Amino acid sequence: MLERWTRAVIRWRVVVIACWIAIILFGTLSAVKLPDLLTTSLTVPSTNSAQANQILARHFGENIEGSFTVILPQTKVTSRQLAALNREFRAGATSVPSAHASKLALTEGVLYGTINTSLDLARAASSTESLRHALTSAGLRGALVTGAPALQHDITPVLTSDLRHGELLAVLVALMVLVLVLGLSWAMWVPLLVALCTMAGALSIIYALAHHFLMVLYIPNLVELIGLGLAVDYSLLIVHRFKEELADETVSCVDAVVATMRSAGRTVLISGLAVTLGLSTLFLIPVPFVRSLGFAGLVVPLVSMLSALSLQPVLLSLLGRGGVAAKPRPFATERASTRAPLWARLAGLVTRRPRAVALTATALLIVAGSSAPWFKLTPGSLIAIPQNSQAAKGLAVLRSRGGPGVLTPTQIVIDAGAHGRAVDPEVAAATERLAVTLSRDPEVFVVSTGTVAPYVDASRQYRQIVVVGRHDFGDEASQQLVQRIRQHDVTNAHFPRGVIVSVGGAPAQGLDFLNRVYNNVAWIMLLVLLLAYLVLVRAFRSILLALMAVVLNLLSIAATFGLLVVIFRFGLGADTLGLYRTPQIEGWVPVFLFAMLFGLSMDYEVFFVSRMREAWDHGANTKEAIITGMTHTGRVVSAAAVIMVGALLGLILGRVAGLQELGVGLAIGVLVDATVVRGLLMPSLMTLIGQWNWWLPQSLARLIFVRASPLGLKEGRGARSYETLSG
Repeated sequence: MLERWTRAVIRWRVVVIACWIAIILFGTLSAVKLPDLLTTSLTVPSTNSAQANQILARHFGENIEGSFTVILPQTKVTSRQLAALNREFRAGATSVPSAHASKLALTEGVLYGTINTSLDLARAASSTESLRHALTSAGLRGALVTGAPALQHDITPVLTSDLRHGELLAVLVALMVLVLVLGLSWAMWVPLLVALCTMAGALSIIYALAHHFLMVLYIPNLVELIGLGLAVDYSLLIVHRFKEELADETVSCVDAVVATMRSAGRTVLISGLAVTLGLSTLFLIPVPFVRSLGFAGLVVPLVSMLSALSLQPVLLSLLGRGGVAAKPRPFATERASTRAPLWARLAGLVTRRPRAVALTATALLIVAGSSAPWFKLTPGSLIAIPQNSQAAKGLAVLRSRGGPGVLTPTQIVIDAGAHGRAVDPEVAAATERLAVTLSRDPEVFVVSTGTVAPYVDASRQYRQIVVVGRHDFGDEASQQLVQRIRQHDVTNAHFPRGVIVSVGGAPAQGLDFLNRVYNNVAWIMLLVLLLAYLVLVRAFRSILLALMAVVLNLLSIAATFGLLVVIFRFGLGADTLGLYRTPQIEGWVPVFLFAMLFGLSMDYEVFFVSRMREAWDHGANTKEAIITGMTHTGRVVSAAAVIMVGALLGLILGRVAGLQELGVGLAIGVLVDATVVRGLLMPSLMTLIGQWNWWLPQSLARLIFVRASPLGLKEGRGARSYETLSG
């Protein structure tokens, strides 16, 4: 199948190149227009907080994701001055569609007010700049505009700047590695061109999807940086194998491309499907924020595979032998050329002392993962963001004067069930009991309620209690407060029959986000592990190698989570790297990290084992197959890991906490997997297992439509020596 496909794309190479040029052009346009369609919304449909927030928006005109908070520099004003400031405040607010300005309030020496809109977060964010200009024109000079829309507006150019710097750094790292692996030749540019097409194709698809689905603000950074690393990795593997195929002078260039795609192309196809399978986990989580990451995660490997399997054969056929021939390296020495490759020496060491290596590698992973129990989650953070923007400065003023919870209070909505009933004595008494209970909670800073607007709506069916906590909305203390309100305080208030009480606001929405994401995640991951196992059984034609791959992936991911806690919570190396120190990891990071690392770990497993399986099928015994696979693939895997880490530096060195956490986690996971797991633990375990590595009984082989791999041949059959295989 791959052979027919490869010959077809080479035959129609003009059409293939024209299509990819068109994709690059459309992708460039998409990259410019995409940010306007993105959001940071944490909304979770069909939850208690979503119900409360819907009532707040519809009946009280309070949209928590579309509301601005404006902070004024005045700390002491007369009643006349306050009236004038309110007029100017309302005049400035008219610049935003559907805006409704509250009265300015003086609290703890801070004069501030709220501008509510019916706009969603993305559309409200696009009105931030016009609101700032309008407030200045109305006479409110020095006003600081903050709130969710302003924060999104101010962080968008930061993400764009971080992305451009990250891409430049990633390309430089990739170029250096490509020169070392492929030498100075035209072939070294092929992976970068394939990566460019991958990023353009992925952004084009995301741009189309963003018109119909919620898409997260971080997606361009993830798509472009991870896409660059993944596409270069796949392309490098193919180019490296193509050079090996051309070593036979009797083989034509086209036949060499076909042979390359039969082997390395198949490996890329399996690897891409493994990454896609891992990221499909995100689609099973019913949260729009996470599902949008799933869209991005699926698009990147799929487009990477498409570009590697369509554009790459065309480029290689055009380059030919002359294009991949590298100029001699001036720093190469005779001693270096005669010495056995590093990965060959490592393979020899591992196969000679498999027990010692396996125990050492396992101990390292266990130690690295020992901090995982301290893993704490937050839906988001208002502290770990760039502090030089106007929205962040306004937030800092409000936090320092009024307390961390002023901007994001918990709002308890009481639906009395009928017009006018919200002010009935029974409902009013229960509301008062709830407010008194809340005021005694040590986590509560202020409780506000009443019998007129803004605490009771015009129909008098709904009323609300505003609860300002002492911590930020994502802190563990705020999450526990929401849980206490729902599980105990509301029940103990004894509202009359027919009254429905729901808890909304940012803290409740954040808690519902975490609960919805993680309630069923264990079962979802178990399903993905099972599917991955079945795919790998077919790919490796082995029962035990597929099981080993899944188990080792889990060990690698556990070690990564443990090291993530050590860096971000305990602060080891955080200051040196310029990272935030946060007591909690953002809630979307672990699920995306698991899905992505699971796929990347499968990548490296497939790279290694496919070559080992090939050597075994050609007559090598287990040790020879391991040495051959590591010798021929180890250098490419090392280069791929370094290139991927180079791409992830754009996230690590950025200024947004969630992306830093993801970048560090992915970089650690890639390095741990490519070295400790695939370089030491996997080959040592394979050496100990021996010929059972390759076992696939006839009965199972029939079910999955592959050739069986029985145990009839004895270990050490010696059909070829390592020197013959590696020559």
